[in-house]
Amino acid sequence: MFCKATLLTVALGLMASASPITTKQGVRIPLGKRATLQNEDGTFNYEKAVIQTVNTINKHRANLINLEKNVGAHAFKEGAFIKELATLPASLAKRQSESLTDEEDDLEWAGTISIGTPGQKFLIDFDTGSSDLWVPSSSCTSSTCKSKSRYTASSSSTSSKKTGSFSIEYGDGSTVSGPVYTDTVTVAGVSVTKQSFSPVTTLSSSFNGDPIDGILGLAYPAISNLNANPFFNTAIQQGVVDEGVFGFKLASSGSELYLGGANDELYSGEIEYHDVDTSTGFWQITGAKAYVGSKAVVSNFETIIDSGTTIMYGPPSAVKTFYKAISGSGVYDSSEGYYYYPCDSPPSVSFSWGGQKWAITEENFSLGETETGSGKCVGALAGQDIGLGSNVWLLGDSFMKNVYTAFSFDEDAVGFAALA
Repeated sequence: MFCKATLLTVALGLMASASPITTKQGVRIPLGKRATLQNEDGTFNYEKAVIQTVNTINKHRANLINLEKNVGAHAFKEGAFIKELATLPASLAKRQSESLTDEEDDLEWAGTISIGTPGQKFLIDFDTGSSDLWVPSSSCTSSTCKSKSRYTASSSSTSSKKTGSFSIEYGDGSTVSGPVYTDTVTVAGVSVTKQSFSPVTTLSSSFNGDPIDGILGLAYPAISNLNANPFFNTAIQQGVVDEGVFGFKLASSGSELYLGGANDELYSGEIEYHDVDTSTGFWQITGAKAYVGSKAVVSNFETIIDSGTTIMYGPPSAVKTFYKAISGSGVYDSSEGYYYYPCDSPPSVSFSWGGQKWAITEENFSLGETETGSGKCVGALAGQDIGLGSNVWLLGDSFMKNVYTAFSFDEDAVGFAALA
């Protein structure tokens, strides 16, 4: 079994100004809740969901490009391919450039880090579905950048510019790109030196109105655009964490990222671990089953655990089979793969990897009512080909919010436990 180390916690959310609280575990930074894809009246926000899907497809498109470059296409799963860049419908692209998403409706799990000596602070989205760290540069003068904290290399005595560049494309046609630097990076007391990152000089308009400054990836180095160790891997290499394990609790309150182990105050029982297929670069585990009630309706598929998205995605044919098992369900939007089910008789949905069945609550499975009074709720599982493989599903926080999730580089495994 894994040691339940209690080193350090980084609480996540959107209240970056919250004061750290010192506890016997280390440093805990309590922050606010993450919002949903629902409107204030409880209806499904279709536009936000489409934007998130486009961004998710393009994120993993970039990951596959990086995997092919760093490892080779032989690492691709059967049916995986690099998709064409997903684009937003023209109406949504225009609205997004006009700050469609505001701070209160943000969709990341965010916490504060510092870069440089002395430290420059940034509000960061912690993402298990990517592997790079980037923040805006002081050289970025666009309106999107001006609203954010920006890194000034000349203000850091430990900053060093390297060769190469960083770039990611987004669905509105814009990019996030910039040079490559190394510097000291600190996350709530865990400090590493010479960490590779990009202070980006162009910032996609997708980030207009988004309170986060940048992203810190927590997946494997194989999908790094920088072809470098991500932050936590550097922390392991430099010996500044006792265990190569980090844990997530994602919830309406008390959300937390824990570095250097799993926080046993936040879960009960034992953590059920499952081996990761490290060849893909993702936190990808095999042998999954999807249940509706007591019946396994889809079996023996692979799952990537991705904190960077709310929606869960599966291959369209498998998701169609899943919803066929739900009485009263139907297609809500065939192009995006959304289905509905009767709000007054929600399905009992769970996933298993050969051990316990991990249930998704009614609240977390619903993305909201199709329209006020319709009685039809949109399910958080969508049928969408992300390009990751014909038998690969992507489980976002609609799943993660129901469990405590531990990610172990020491054992190359992902584990789940019941929330305390």
